[in-house]
Amino acid sequence: MNIGEVSQRSGLPAKTIRYYEDIGLVTPLRGANGYRRFRESDMHKLLFLARARQLGFSIEDCRDLLALWEDKGRASADVRAIAQGHLTRIEARIADLRAMQATLADLVCACAGDARPDCPILQDLARD
Repeated sequence: MNIGEVSQRSGLPAKTIRYYEDIGLVTPLRGANGYRRFRESDMHKLLFLARARQLGFSIEDCRDLLALWEDKGRASADVRAIAQGHLTRIEARIADLRAMQATLADLVCACAGDARPDCPILQDLARD
């Protein structure tokens, strides 16, 4: 398959596929003309990477997960540790977002939203 076919089947832009090749996540064959020739195994890796990225895994996490996926002798505990670390980071971000949401909701509620120049939102943003 050429890069256009793989892009269409995987839903990944060709630029992303070339990037994944550049950083060593996939290694398609090269024809005599220098064009990439993707195998089904490359396609499966790209689909794996696309799903992992949709779940927010970092490139390094993806690299580690891909290596574990290809290692049939892996321990599932290794996979779980990567996923647990990512889940912990997601939970921390959610907590941060909830705190931001609560603060902003309070500020919006405190603002009269009328023609007066007094605005608690701007006052809060300008505080030291």
